Amino acid sequence: MNIYEGLNKITKYIDEHLEESIDYETLAKFLGINVYTMKRLFTMIAGITLSEYIRKRRLSNAGFDLYEENQKIIDIAVKYQYNNATSFSRAFEKFHGIKPSLVNQKTKLKNFPRIIFNEDVKITTELDYEIITLDEMNLYGIGISTNNEKIGYDAPIFFKETKNKYINKYGKVKYGMITYDIDREATQKYYCLYDKVINEFEHIIIPKSKWLKFRINSQHAKDIQEIAHKFYEEFLPSVKYNLKEIPELEYYHDDVTDFLVAIY
Repeated sequence: MNIYEGLNKITKYIDEHLEESIDYETLAKFLGINVYTMKRLFTMIAGITLSEYIRKRRLSNAGFDLYEENQKIIDIAVKYQYNNATSFSRAFEKFHGIKPSLVNQKTKLKNFPRIIFNEDVKITTELDYEIITLDEMNLYGIGISTNNEKIGYDAPIFFKETKNKYINKYGKVKYGMITYDIDREATQKYYCLYDKVINEFEHIIIPKSKWLKFRINSQHAKDIQEIAHKFYEEFLPSVKYNLKEIPELEYYHDDVTDFLVAIY
């Protein structure tokens, strides 16, 4: 079974259990990897976080139920795992653009269909890599808030601004780092980091770990982003490494970049 067959099993399972609490451990078993890795893969390949995908499928079906069956709002809220009618109504209006209480036979509602992946995709890209172990790192830096859609634009601009502002005071930026939200799905912040004590910056400890290292013979943002996308969309699905809940790093040195991903 290839990764896309496994992803189709995930979206099929979700559709069959939209009216229940969905166990992420069960979803991860379809791919034979841990929950953290499964969520990162789904986000990168589907272009939407797993939690957002489930939320939109539920709200899409909820609209159909209101339109066709004229059910009570509280009953539909409970059916699709909302704690109360208020939180459901707020989410429903944000998704469909109308309050659920106003839905009638003339209402235009949104449909968010099940994602079905192409199982015939062939992985042909070759990426050279090493598996290395790095001791605990004490890094100091500053970051900006961003998201999955904006990271490709935000990161290079912030890196350039930080480098220009602090190069005479602290030298070159040594690392770039991406952190994720509480669900470990969506990009939250991008950091520029130094490997020296800088009291005015945030202190970030990276624990000792095993890492996949991909050498990029460039420090240009587009080249780094290309490797990062290939890693998630082509490399990781074909090897099934389990990712550790440590942000990936970009190590800038000697006119090259090492893209580092922590694994078990």
